[in-house]
Amino acid sequence: MSNAVPLEVTHHVRDHCLCLATQRAARSLARRFDEALRPVGITSGQFSLLMSLNRPDPPPIGAVAILLAMDRTTLTANLKPLERRGLVVLKVDPADRRSRLLALTDQGRALLAAAVPIWRDTHAAVDAELGTIDGKGLRTALGALA
Repeated sequence: MSNAVPLEVTHHVRDHCLCLATQRAARSLARRFDEALRPVGITSGQFSLLMSLNRPDPPPIGAVAILLAMDRTTLTANLKPLERRGLVVLKVDPADRRSRLLALTDQGRALLAAAVPIWRDTHAAVDAELGTIDGKGLRTALGALA
């Protein structure tokens, strides 16, 4: 077939594509944190979502979606299991009754408190494995792309 992509191009993409490298690293890190957080019964994504709600005033759904780079529909789907477990509640925004605010429950705060030491230990291990790679610089570069 004359319009086939040459194997050399496939190898070039595999070896040079920032998007592919980032996706592979993200999946690997997510699996690692998922495994570490399993004893407290949450995934790395759920940890990030719960942590995004750990603030003095309950945030609106839209602000959390922006922070986590999720669309609102995906965020709502990710909230459902946390709501069912009693970790998160949706509240009516008193300033705008059409809007909903997200809040951790006492149970959600307790679970998050149990998860933070696990996250710290896992994060420290990942940072240590970076060796000569500057972890802070890597986070800054990834943040610039987000």
